[in-house]
Amino acid sequence: MDNVSVITVFTLSGLSDIANYKVILFVLTLLCYCVIWLVNLTIIVTVIVDKSLHEPMYIFLCNLCVNGLYGTAAFYPKFLYDLLSTTHVISYAGCLLQGFALHSTISADFSLLALMAYDRYVAICRPLVYHSLMTKQRVCIFVFFAWFFPIFLLFLSTITTAVLRLCGSHIPRIYCINWLINNLACSASVARIVIPAFNYTFYIGHILFVFWTYVYLIKTCQSSKENWNKFMQTCVPHLFSLIVVAVSFLFDMLYVRFGSKEFPQSFENFMAMEILLIPPIINPLMYGFKLTKIRNRVLNFICGKSSALRLKS
Repeated sequence: MDNVSVITVFTLSGLSDIANYKVILFVLTLLCYCVIWLVNLTIIVTVIVDKSLHEPMYIFLCNLCVNGLYGTAAFYPKFLYDLLSTTHVISYAGCLLQGFALHSTISADFSLLALMAYDRYVAICRPLVYHSLMTKQRVCIFVFFAWFFPIFLLFLSTITTAVLRLCGSHIPRIYCINWLINNLACSASVARIVIPAFNYTFYIGHILFVFWTYVYLIKTCQSSKENWNKFMQTCVPHLFSLIVVAVSFLFDMLYVRFGSKEFPQSFENFMAMEILLIPPIINPLMYGFKLTKIRNRVLNFICGKSSALRLKS
């Protein structure tokens, strides 16, 4: 047990067989990270600058994009450094911090998507009381708790992980998550089982709430062409975002727990990255193309800049 206290760094796996093409991977990864910043920052700035977009749906969308940048910032800079490094290690504190950030960003995704589902339910099914229910004060409270609960619950989970006695220092992945750190514990504890189980149940409840909301919305909107058009315009991208996030999370969770070690390393790395690659790119693109207000604002800004450049030349 004396060896337990000397673990100050963890070793990461998955990058030992990329020596021949690590520069290509670095460039592609950096490109993907730049695209993530571009598409999310475009939505964020558009919503902040344009006062006509200061409505609940767009405020929630803005927070969803901020969350995408928050989560990817916990992974890509370290991963890009590891691609060019000969040693792939992370400090004990850095590993806990990365695990906390990655878990909390996924949880915040589900919280924000649940808020967006509730917003669409009130807008379509109870339009007469929409503005009295979705006031600025109430929206601020909703946003606060959408961030507070993921951070608080994952803080508890991270504290539970931090107090464990560890008998190993190898993380069989390209980044840290609490589940893999817990697997290094010298002995089992009730807290490391109960708290994650509660968190999973809590956010699976979010997913079920959103799907129930959309089943109800579809039934309601079928009787009105106006409501159906509103559903197709504002709800389809949200539903698509939920499916992308939920499927990515489900694949990741199942693969971490039950994935076979016989798969090639490149496939394992993709399974680890897909939840940090697909939703942060697809979500803002879907909303940007589908929501008319945002699409028009972005196009007007681009066209305005182009016209100004032509006039100067």
